[in-house]
Amino acid sequence: MRVLGRVIVLLTMMLGPVLPAWAAAAENVTGNDTQVLSQFNRYQVQEGEAVKIGDQQKHRILFYMGAALLMLVLATASLGVAMAIYNKPLFIGHMVAAGLTVTLAIAHAVVAVVWFFPF
Repeated sequence: MRVLGRVIVLLTMMLGPVLPAWAAAAENVTGNDTQVLSQFNRYQVQEGEAVKIGDQQKHRILFYMGAALLMLVLATASLGVAMAIYNKPLFIGHMVAAGLTVTLAIAHAVVAVVWFFPF
């Protein structure tokens, strides 16, 4: 019974400062949502250069990134084949090419999603 009394006292002490603030917040709701939102919509947002470019230029940029990505994939594969079949010491070059390939692939995917995801 003493434990239950202590729990009740502890809960009362914890909720004591919160309840008046909660009641005051409930009283301040007046339904002026349009006034609040109008403050955010007052200023027009200026579009940056990345947004102003056309879809054709965006497609061209993604094409060049894809072409470079294809060349890096082929270079990585050829270095891997040279290492595996011909026992060439090209591990560092292979790993550098693989790192560049993954980096460009991630950048290509991010740019494509940012520019064209919502269609």
